[in-house]
Amino acid sequence: MRIRLTIDGHSVDAAWNDSATARDFAALLPLSLDLDDFQNTERVADLPRTLSTDGAPASSEPKAGDLAFYAPWGNLALFYRDGHPSPGLVILGHLTDRDDITRLADADHVRIQPAS
Repeated sequence: MRIRLTIDGHSVDAAWNDSATARDFAALLPLSLDLDDFQNTERVADLPRTLSTDGAPASSEPKAGDLAFYAPWGNLALFYRDGHPSPGLVILGHLTDRDDITRLADADHVRIQPAS
């Protein structure tokens, strides 16, 4: 599945995995979210509801460019730096162009929709 993110007015493509959590997230689209920085590693945003984590691993180690759901807080995380193993973190997909990762570091807003 392909997803299009518009980060502060710039279009960025992402490849989504086929997990139950990613499919549940896709059902929410399109979404417009305000972003906040977290630990100088990721941009985060609250989601309108909790996502399914059926079949998800207990923990994930995010890499720069990963998009993830953090189940304990119910938020979306967009990583612009590598993170640490995190219980409850479910990787949803990743940016397809690694050069777009730098856009995440200062992003204030993202719109997410299915790619056409």
